Amino acid sequence: MKQALADPKSTRELKPWREPLVLVGNPGPEHVGNHLYKAAQSLQLPVQLCNTERAFNAWSPAAAFNWRLRGHRPTHLGRFSREVLRECAETGAKGLLSTGLAPPDFETLEQAGRSGIVRMNFLTDDPWNPRQKGSWLMRALPRYDLIFSPRKANLDDLRRAGCNNVVYLPFAYAPEIHFPEPPSGPEEEERYASDVVFAGGADAERVPYLAALIQARIRVGLYGGYWGKYAETRHLDRGLASSNVLRKAVGAARIALCLVRRANRDGHAMRTYELAAMGACILAEDTEEHREILGPDGVSAVFFRSIPEMLEQAQALLCDDARRSRLAAAARARICNGSNTYRDRLSTMLEFAGGERSS
Repeated sequence: MKQALADPKSTRELKPWREPLVLVGNPGPEHVGNHLYKAAQSLQLPVQLCNTERAFNAWSPAAAFNWRLRGHRPTHLGRFSREVLRECAETGAKGLLSTGLAPPDFETLEQAGRSGIVRMNFLTDDPWNPRQKGSWLMRALPRYDLIFSPRKANLDDLRRAGCNNVVYLPFAYAPEIHFPEPPSGPEEEERYASDVVFAGGADAERVPYLAALIQARIRVGLYGGYWGKYAETRHLDRGLASSNVLRKAVGAARIALCLVRRANRDGHAMRTYELAAMGACILAEDTEEHREILGPDGVSAVFFRSIPEMLEQAQALLCDDARRSRLAAAARARICNGSNTYRDRLSTMLEFAGGERSS
């Protein structure tokens, strides 16, 4: 089942792309930048990755000053942007693809455009989220030729901000990372076992959901940053999960909880695709995008709209082994038999870029 990818308002002709590409992103194994870099390599494209960590890594007081008092500005924004432009020149790049709320800055994008480079952004976060909104970024966004957003809530906002070519493009999964991997042996089974696993950051609005599961005496496996800050979850904090840990934790869990990030106005999350590909029985927040991706309630996932409904659905699933197995198999088939890898997403972006070059 192929997801609807393109904004229906776009009439631009899609064309294949074989040109050199500069990718701006985080090369960490769980990051979208890395997934797209691997996708470009699998497509045998000439690609160069510029590591966004170089823009943000700085002496701690300087980084804090720039982030808090200068509108979430990366400390080395200017220097890193010049490095990106130099990389484009040295590689003969015809495309520049940034991921998320990353440099380059306005001036660099302007210069790249004058050089005939198609400028793209896969906008993985909400630029209007007060936790990360920056004036430097809002100035840069309209300079992109194409913005792809996995967030329907952002599409009209982006157009009003002056972005002329905006396309809805969901998240995806990376087959080399997101696949079923049950624990190996009794020791790992005991280490990773849970009734409900959740992997994600400890946003304040998420804490009541996990606290409710804990209070209901449901065994929770909790991974991600900052859960140790909260009394309700501190004792169950298993820390950050690498890809192999996450696969084993999902494989050992009876249910995987999928929460969106409300400060980002998410309709779905990276985990929506990743959990399905890893063979999880998914209990997810009920959103329009989740239903588009996973189908109606009870087909390949179970949805909830409130904490009491989450508890009711979780308890019903925990009592029904056959139903959990059926849902997990259906979710994996739905996502993995569709065009939902990061290679598919990159191919779509570059087809739009090909149309942009020929227009």
